[in-house]
Amino acid sequence: MAKWGEGDPRWIVEERADATNVNNWHWTERDVTSWSQDAINGLLLGMRVEGEAGSCEITDVSNIDGEASINNRKGKLIYFYEWVVKASWTGTNKMGIKYKGTVEIPNLSDENDMDDLDISVTLCKDQPSTPLTDLMRKEGVKKIRMALGNYVKHLKTEFAQGMILPTENALNKQNEETQAKVKVDKTQIGSSTTKSPPNTGVKISTVSFTMKDDFLTSPEELYRVFLTQEMVQAFTHLAAFVDGCPGGKFRLLEGNVHGQFAELIPDQKIVMKWRFLSWPAGHAATVILNFVNKGSETELIMEARGVPSNEEERMKEGWQRYYFDAIKQTFGYGARLC
Repeated sequence: MAKWGEGDPRWIVEERADATNVNNWHWTERDVTSWSQDAINGLLLGMRVEGEAGSCEITDVSNIDGEASINNRKGKLIYFYEWVVKASWTGTNKMGIKYKGTVEIPNLSDENDMDDLDISVTLCKDQPSTPLTDLMRKEGVKKIRMALGNYVKHLKTEFAQGMILPTENALNKQNEETQAKVKVDKTQIGSSTTKSPPNTGVKISTVSFTMKDDFLTSPEELYRVFLTQEMVQAFTHLAAFVDGCPGGKFRLLEGNVHGQFAELIPDQKIVMKWRFLSWPAGHAATVILNFVNKGSETELIMEARGVPSNEEERMKEGWQRYYFDAIKQTFGYGARLC
């Protein structure tokens, strides 16, 4: 995942289009290079496989070299991407001995099917032979191929939205519907609509919302749940990557959620830059977690700012199901003992 610093040029989406191109007659091109680099990194970093010999995990994605773009020519979308990817993996056998190796993908391209993708897994030259290499070459390669397939899927679905422009009549109707919706939105309570900074390349209507829940544990223990990789993997039931320190990054739910810890106040507060993989490049919500000690339980107050308006309900449902409910069920923080 790229560092989520404000104004980071790697997150800027370049889009060249004719504003009068309402009938899709002209060439429209969207540069998705930086978004792709972040997506590939997020999908691969922390990927983990286990077997009889032990476990292997991708610990670093050192190089994502190439480019990607989406083009609209007379209403037809053309996808171009060409990447060379290099990563490092660490294996741990049943005795706790660690081994290091590399992964190289020289031909991730729109010209190659996923089944034709070359994925080379090697053990570092100074390392003794280990069955963990075979584990990575079999199960690891399968997961890598699946993850990169998800990248292409996101590229061709969520990220390509809006590339085919409506006709002039449809555009006029859409503007009327948008104006009507704005009037309705102004009457809603509990959500504030703003515009994200223009350096994201696309103006995004955003909202803020707050969620609260009580957990039958101490603030110290609940705080630790969000910052400990093993505990995150436990309540999500999937491999995760969590670097629980200021500036540390996280990746969970198969890369569909990732971000960076911006501020940590031990046992009291966590501030993170948080995003779904499918969100526009460069855009992340600010999620603030406050841990309030209520004696026998802890009240968790989650405040989300800068959430894309059309993602509000999805994010609320996800936090309730995959964070609040899952943490209670996994660690027993929702059950009261009589």
